[in-house]
Amino acid sequence: MPRAASNHMDNSCRALCRSLLSQNGLQPEGTDISQSVLYTSLMGLLLVADREKEVPLGSGQVGLRNVGNTCFLNAIVQCLSHTRGLRDYCLTKSYLQDMCSSQEPELMNEFTKVLEGLWDVDGGDTTVNPGKFYRVFKEAVPYFSGYSQQDAQEFLRFLLDQLHTEINRRPAQHPPITTTPEPTYTRFRISEEASAMWKRHLDRDDSMIVDLFSGQLRSSLHCSVCSHYSNTFDVFCDLSLPIPKRSDSRVTVTLRECLDLFSQEEKLEQENSPMCERCNRRTESTKKLTIQRFPKILVIHLNRFTMTRFSFCKSTVPVSFPLNDLDLGPFGPVDCGPVLYDLYALCNHAGTVNMGHYTAACREEEGWCCYNDSCVTQISEDQLQSTQAYVLFYQLKSSTTSRK
Repeated sequence: MPRAASNHMDNSCRALCRSLLSQNGLQPEGTDISQSVLYTSLMGLLLVADREKEVPLGSGQVGLRNVGNTCFLNAIVQCLSHTRGLRDYCLTKSYLQDMCSSQEPELMNEFTKVLEGLWDVDGGDTTVNPGKFYRVFKEAVPYFSGYSQQDAQEFLRFLLDQLHTEINRRPAQHPPITTTPEPTYTRFRISEEASAMWKRHLDRDDSMIVDLFSGQLRSSLHCSVCSHYSNTFDVFCDLSLPIPKRSDSRVTVTLRECLDLFSQEEKLEQENSPMCERCNRRTESTKKLTIQRFPKILVIHLNRFTMTRFSFCKSTVPVSFPLNDLDLGPFGPVDCGPVLYDLYALCNHAGTVNMGHYTAACREEEGWCCYNDSCVTQISEDQLQSTQAYVLFYQLKSSTTSRK
C-alpha cells in the first residue's frame, strides 16, 4: 500500500477511535490510541477490505479478435485497457456502488468482461473476443451498426459518453437549476466563473469517466469596438488539434506547433462574430482558446482527416511528440506553471480515408508493445514516431495548478 494511503487510513482510524472512546467516557488523558484493541481491530478490518479490492493482474499483453472491420475498436480498447485508473475501477467493479441509476449497466459490464480477459492472471487466452461488447455498444449507439470501418476517435467519444451515462453518479432527471440572473456587466474573476461552471457541470454529470478524462476549455472573446471581454467555458474529453500545412508533406512538425495553432488568436469578421454583450450587436472580434482545467488523462486527436471542396483527404505530415514531460502549462491560465504529462498509449492509422487499418501501442513495465488485433509484439520507442500517429493518450504527471 502506498505510504500516503497508509497514513490516511491510520489517521482515520485514530480519529474514529477517539470519537468512539470519548463518547463512551472510556478515553483517559494521555492514552495512546494506537495501542487500543479497538484501533487494532479497525485497522485490521480496513486492511482486509483494501486487500479485497485489489485485483491480481496478468501481463495485459493479450490481443483482441477482429470480428469484422473492428480494428478501430480493438485499438481504442487496448489504449483504454492501459488507462490504469479506468482499468482498476472496472476490474474492482466499483461502478456498481457509484452509479445512481437502477438500470443494469450492460455496456460497462461487457467492457469490464473484455478487460478481465485482457488482464487474466492465469493468461489462459492469447486472444479475447470483443464480439458481445461490440453488439451491446451498437444497440446503444446505432450509428455504428453495420460492418464498415469506423473512425477510432469517433468511437472513443461515443464509448466514453455511453459508459458515463450508465455509471453517472447523478440522477438522470435532475431538477432544473434556478439562478438569479446577474447584471450584464458584472465582473467575476475568471477562476471563480470557471469553477462555478465546472460545479454546474458536476451537478448533472459526475462519473469516473469525468474524473479521468474531462477538462475545461476557456473561449475568450474580445470585441474590437468596445474592448469588452467575455468568456465561455466548455467541457472536453479530448483535444482535436489541427496539423500545420507544409509545402513539403515530408517535413516533420511538432506537437507543440499543433498546440500553438489550436490556441492561436483567431480574427472573426463581423458577420461571423457572436453578439457583443456591451455593444449589443455583431462586431469584429478576436477569439482565443486556452485550457482552464487540465484532465488527469489527456487525449489528443491529431486531425489528419479534413474536408476539401470535393472530398475528404488525409494528412500524412509526420508529427513528432514527446514521450515524457509534455508541458501544457503555456496553454493554460496565466502563470499556472508547468503541467506535465507522460505518454502511455497511442492509436495509429495506416492507409487512406476509405481503406485503412488501426493499431495501438501501449507502454508496459518492460517497454512498449504493439497491439495489432490478435497479434501482440514488443517494439522500440523509435518505432512510435511515425506518420500514422492519430490519437495520443497522456497521463498527468505533475501540476502546480489546483484541480479543485
